[in-house]
Amino acid sequence: QVRLVESGGGSVQAGGSLRLSCGASGYTSSSDCIGWFRQAPGKLREEVASIYSGGGVTWYADSVKGRFTISQDNANHTVYLQMNTLKPEDTAMYYCAAELHPPQQNALYGVGCAPDYWGQGTQVTVSS
Repeated sequence: QVRLVESGGGSVQAGGSLRLSCGASGYTSSSDCIGWFRQAPGKLREEVASIYSGGGVTWYADSVKGRFTISQDNANHTVYLQMNTLKPEDTAMYYCAAELHPPQQNALYGVGCAPDYWGQGTQVTVSS
C-alpha cells in the first residue's frame, strides 16, 4: 500500500524558514515524480515544486523560485522542501504527492507531477 507522510509544518514569521519532509513507502520506482502542492483557504490546490527520482530533475512554480528548494534522499525514500524567506502568502496546507510512472520526457524536461497518490498534508502558517 502506497503511503506518503508529511512532516515539518508549523508557524513562522515572515522571512523565516521551514523544511518539510515527505516519507514514501509501499512502492518501488526508480523513475517516480514527487511533488509538493499547497492549498490555501478559498483557493485551488497548486503545485509548487517537483523532483524526478531518476535524474533529480526539478521544477518550481514561479511564485517560489529562488526561495524553495526540493531535494531527495533516495536511500531513505524521503523528499524535502526547504522553504526560505517565507511570506504570508505561503500560508497553506502543504501536500506531498507521487506519480509512480511519469512519461519519460517529463523527467527529461522537469515538469510538474500528475499525482497518483497523496499524503494527508501539513499546515504552514506565515505571520507578518
